[in-house]
Amino acid sequence: MAGVSSFRSTPSRAALGALAGLLAALTALVVAELVAGLVRPAAGPVTVVGGAVIDRAPAAVKDFAIRTFGENDKTVLQLGILAVLALSAIALGVFSLRHRRVGAAGVLLFGLVGAAAALSRPDSSSVGDALPSIAGAVLGALTLCVLASKANPAPDPAGTGSETVSGAWSRRGFLTAAGVTAAAAASAGVLGRFLTGRLGLGAVASRASLVLPSPASPAPPVPVSGQLKVPDISPFTTPNPDFYRVDTALTVPRIDAGTWRLRIHGRGLTRPRAYTLEQLLSRPLIERDITLTCVSNEVGGPYIGTARWLGAPLADLLREAGVRPPSQGGKADQLVARSVDGMTLGSPVEDVMDGRDAILAVGMNGEPLPFDHGFPVRMLVPGLYGYVSACKWITEIELTTFDAYDPYWVKRKWARRAPIKTQSRIDTPKPFARPAAGPVTIAGVAWAQRRGVARVEVRIDDGPWQETDLATQDTVDTWRQWSYRWNATPGGHTLTVRATDGTGSVQTEQRTRTIPDGAGGWHSVFVTVP
Repeated sequence: MAGVSSFRSTPSRAALGALAGLLAALTALVVAELVAGLVRPAAGPVTVVGGAVIDRAPAAVKDFAIRTFGENDKTVLQLGILAVLALSAIALGVFSLRHRRVGAAGVLLFGLVGAAAALSRPDSSSVGDALPSIAGAVLGALTLCVLASKANPAPDPAGTGSETVSGAWSRRGFLTAAGVTAAAAASAGVLGRFLTGRLGLGAVASRASLVLPSPASPAPPVPVSGQLKVPDISPFTTPNPDFYRVDTALTVPRIDAGTWRLRIHGRGLTRPRAYTLEQLLSRPLIERDITLTCVSNEVGGPYIGTARWLGAPLADLLREAGVRPPSQGGKADQLVARSVDGMTLGSPVEDVMDGRDAILAVGMNGEPLPFDHGFPVRMLVPGLYGYVSACKWITEIELTTFDAYDPYWVKRKWARRAPIKTQSRIDTPKPFARPAAGPVTIAGVAWAQRRGVARVEVRIDDGPWQETDLATQDTVDTWRQWSYRWNATPGGHTLTVRATDGTGSVQTEQRTRTIPDGAGGWHSVFVTVP
């Protein structure tokens, strides 16, 4: 008996408890994902908890995450959630060696948290969304009880010290149970992935079979002189795989084009409308080059790109529904776009209907929208930052007022109205580059959507501003490339750029944060000439 008691106090006992906790957590997660594959993939516990964390995180935290991790911010969040779960599982597993019921209750508590998060999501449609987290937690709690009993069974009542299945600890019994648990969890995980993948097959097939119609109003070719032949400068048109992605979706929605619907309703409408994708595609579509910019883009940052978009003019759809802009007596001054995942974005009705090419886009650079960028339909309003204009996976448009409703980002202290600021960026040379002495090309892009770029200037150290050579402006809704030939001299140098827009306003020198309405300031890089 003493031998058994002393063995129970060794570190190996705690290691078994930790392993039991991890296997229980693994079981809970894979069972939950399996059930989510049957119910709704977006109701998986990691997805709903991650979404709840994103929704409740202060704007400054979101801004830090995007600035620090870029497009990997969601991966980092998911890894963080899994790390917290793993540490909690280890603690519960060790604790359950002496208090199995309490350990199991801890697992169930995590399930309740997941269920609450699922039901709180804006895209939750029924109480069934709580089922994955609850089912996973129940199976996880049972698994922990079984493994804990194998790792720390009751002492041998006869006091003989023998290791029997019903009495003293059995290493073989625990390892067998752990192996069976791991194998079952792996099988459930594979099945869950299979079911989730099958649910998305319809969306994949619908995109693959979608043939985009020819535009009634095609975009003219980009001028040859609008694209500078400078190594390392951003291409005028950003390829789809390289186009930035900033959103809150932990799981990219995959919508079957055949089931997609758009509803237009709200204040001031005399004729509420609903459209299928087929109906949208049968309308006269326009094709336009538009530069899209994220409000989270730091000075000199990467969250900007230009694509050739194909879509239906949004103003026409609104007029058919009876909408008038406020300047013409309309009752609504805000258009709230809703995504399939519950995201809401608010755009000024006046801007949408002032003659700019605001569209419901169905195509991007000659192909249907990629899933990451909003397939089957997204909204674009030139001249406004994406968080107030570029709703992906759009399913609803509601006309309301700014006084009556605050969309997602406005509730988090971002500005209601967000016209894009005049900005410029040095693409080459890169920061801390070591170009050789002699002729060096400094080049980059500048943008001032709806105003156009009239001039770009470069300064070397504290010298005078020098005017650059500009590529031909495509449209006022696109960025503009520029270059400057510099005779580099040995030493360290700071290169700075600024732009002047079509109204004559010079890009501000004052540095501002991205919150609440976009970053401001001049971009500069430091280089060393050997």
